[in-house]
Amino acid sequence: MKKYFVALVIGLVFSGAAFGQQKATKDAIVGAWKLVSVTSEMDDGKKGEPFGPSPKGVIIFSKDGHFSLFQSRAEIPKIAANDRAKATPEEAQSIVASSIAYYGTYAIDEQTKVMVVNLAASTYANVAVIPDQKRTITLLTSDELKFDNPRTPNGMTLRTAWKRAAAP
Repeated sequence: MKKYFVALVIGLVFSGAAFGQQKATKDAIVGAWKLVSVTSEMDDGKKGEPFGPSPKGVIIFSKDGHFSLFQSRAEIPKIAANDRAKATPEEAQSIVASSIAYYGTYAIDEQTKVMVVNLAASTYANVAVIPDQKRTITLLTSDELKFDNPRTPNGMTLRTAWKRAAAP
């Protein structure tokens, strides 16, 4: 009986030590992440890939609560005039429809795994004025991050998957 008690105590100590070593979400998320996928889901169940099957992107979280995001289709059209200020209306529309970038601050509720973001600026200015936007973290490991944007301005849920960016 004594052996079982000692084994139980040792097991609890080691499981507590392992649990104590687990990083808080706010610490584990810090760093650079490369975009793997973006999927959308409308209220009617319709699904899509707003940035195509092989999107490009990065999100960077700093320890002091700042972040920056860029997402785009794998191929963004070039501007024929070779001057971004001289894009044709068609070129500009295609670029806007194919990409988004924004930055701001973030905070994470450790209990609910909800990240609250406040945008300082965005290539889509309509979203920069919405305070306390929520992102639900559905997975966070040392190499993978997934979170949902539960309600975009056009009524869809966006699910993003990221892979930790390798050091250069």
